[in-house]
Amino acid sequence: MDFSALFFVATLLLCAGLLGGLVAGLLGVGGGIILVPVLEALLGTIGVPPEWRMHVAVATSMSTVIPTAISSSRAHHARGATDWNLIRHWAPGLMAGGLAGSLLAASASGPLLTGMFAVAALLIALKMFLPIDHWRIRERLPLGLGGNLISGFIATISAMLGIGGGMLGVPAMTLLGQPLHRAVGTAALFGLLIGVPATIGYLFARPGVALPGLTVGLVSALGFALIAPASVLMAPQGAKLAHSLSKRALSQAFALFLFIVALRMFYRTFAT
Repeated sequence: MDFSALFFVATLLLCAGLLGGLVAGLLGVGGGIILVPVLEALLGTIGVPPEWRMHVAVATSMSTVIPTAISSSRAHHARGATDWNLIRHWAPGLMAGGLAGSLLAASASGPLLTGMFAVAALLIALKMFLPIDHWRIRERLPLGLGGNLISGFIATISAMLGIGGGMLGVPAMTLLGQPLHRAVGTAALFGLLIGVPATIGYLFARPGVALPGLTVGLVSALGFALIAPASVLMAPQGAKLAHSLSKRALSQAFALFLFIVALRMFYRTFAT
């Protein structure tokens, strides 16, 4: 790749990191709904084979969730929006699910991953876009074994899709009685608990093909180095913005991003 092409790719990755960080702080989703599609589209320019682009995109996005989650969750905690009691009870399921998801994704096909991402994004977008914020399955979040089964499922799917847990965690928590802003603030910390074990799994993955230099396991070191600092920079700004928006505006913002991502991933799935 010549210098001009590398500069173009680097610029796009930095911009994706900035936008991903803003979205992570705003919606508690780790930025993966932005980063995975961008990475998947750009990885071909640095020589990643088509059948492994989604895997590397997911793994790299997952690695950037860690510093972004730290930055975003600190900002939400400062505003009293983190449910630490829930975190303590759900942490085992989140960490176990994060590792399990990375192991499953490493052996899955590219179209399966893109299809899963598209379906998940579309379903959650519909839930967040429709005026059903008042819907509740129950009024108190389950703890104990039930809570860990829920958090484990959220973490497994999130790790397979390269997202921080908010895309599934926010609607799950709101359906189980958590106020939206508190759900967003708490989901920001999900990214750290999911991201660390998931990234370890991806770093030790063996894809069976030669990937371009600066790729460790399935994680692109170049992507991480460019995206992570930009995401960390913008995550607190997103958190600040989240607390200035109404619940309805926050739901609609979440849904808009997810609709766009779902369409892109459906196209990628059936075009393969």
